[in-house]
Amino acid sequence: MAESLRDILAQRQAASQPRQAQPEPPGPVARRIFKPPKIGSVEAMGLSSGLLHELVLKALYVRGICTPADLTDWLKIPYYAVMDNILRDLSGQELCYITSGQNMNPMTYQYTITSQGQSRAQEFAARSSYVGPAPVSLNDYWTSVAAQSLEGVQVHESDLRRAFASLIVDDDLFDQLGPAANSARAMFLFGQPGNGKTAIAETLVRLLGGEIFVPHAIEVNGEIVRVYDPVHHPLADPANPESPDDPRWVYAKRPVVAVGGELTLAMLDLIYNENSKYYEAPFQLKANNGAFFIDDFGRQQVSPRDLLNRWIVPLEKRVDFLTLRTGQKMEVPFDTLVIFSTNLDPKELVDEAFLRRIRYKIEIKSPSPATFKEIFRRVCTSKGVQFNEDAVDYLLNERYPALKVEPRAVHPRDLVEQMLDYCHYRELEPVLSREMIDIACSNYFVAL
Repeated sequence: MAESLRDILAQRQAASQPRQAQPEPPGPVARRIFKPPKIGSVEAMGLSSGLLHELVLKALYVRGICTPADLTDWLKIPYYAVMDNILRDLSGQELCYITSGQNMNPMTYQYTITSQGQSRAQEFAARSSYVGPAPVSLNDYWTSVAAQSLEGVQVHESDLRRAFASLIVDDDLFDQLGPAANSARAMFLFGQPGNGKTAIAETLVRLLGGEIFVPHAIEVNGEIVRVYDPVHHPLADPANPESPDDPRWVYAKRPVVAVGGELTLAMLDLIYNENSKYYEAPFQLKANNGAFFIDDFGRQQVSPRDLLNRWIVPLEKRVDFLTLRTGQKMEVPFDTLVIFSTNLDPKELVDEAFLRRIRYKIEIKSPSPATFKEIFRRVCTSKGVQFNEDAVDYLLNERYPALKVEPRAVHPRDLVEQMLDYCHYRELEPVLSREMIDIACSNYFVAL
């Protein structure tokens, strides 16, 4: 049986324990809370003082003149008990000096780098030109992922129906999706294109929901791996973002990382930038505590067998191994709901051994006539178009057979938008009719 991340963390005998973990008040979705504590010393950052000195000196080299406030904001290193000590050390080594400022207010001091400091900064930059938010230690990252794990999140039928209120989902599909969401394990969504596999996957993750703390970067044996990605880690509240007690972390929504046919094996390992000399985290690392959605599976540039072989250990052990440029392996947590979506038959893509590791195989079927009509009705309402059931019957019973097309859940939206484009051009009142169905179909479908 696969172990939980908390079991793995205990076995690794990590230096720290989950911080300030406590249950939320009882509710339909139970989850733990993790919040990085306030930093009170250099040691509390879990990093070597040498790495912190290096970051500050490179920042001074790049900017020329900086106040402590500038450096704190840029490097996410708190001033009191950390940055002030670093600046004193660098000044004592004659690597930087104060050019101006008010004697009684050290935050107004302006620091500049010396020629000796420039030489040292150039040496540092030759090894790594990373100048940004200070990283967190790998042990602290393990702790955060375990404390914010998807494991243990419970989804009930009422939660699922609320989450999918904007979508039309048949009851039998609810009974498959709910247990799959509770498992927090990999699943296959398969079926014909245009029936909402992507929308279903994204809604499932929003249902698991909540917010998490994501580090800007992590440090492994002196190497920097950038983790936070604003594309995949949207702020929990963009209008009023929370400022963590430890500014090296960002408070974000659970990530949904989606890839398609462009995915290659190289994208699943650390990406090293030869110019900047630091790493970018691969997709699955950015997806920790969230979901990794692989769309159009089977159409990647790499064979499905090779791609899936890459996932066997992470799916089974909840641990992934990434390779540094030195050849050293980096052991990282793998806490992501992997969702494979394909228009192909899964049995034609992978063997039985791998399908066994994917707990849930869920077919997203084409909508029934009743479901199709309800989707059409909702689309018309949202677009301000007068609904006409006779026009939809005409589409289902005459136009689809003539075009040799099966109904898809996406068709109502696309056809209504085609109709609106035409009505706006001809300055007509948008009303669903047989004539408008014919016009929309002629532009949308390719006759066989």
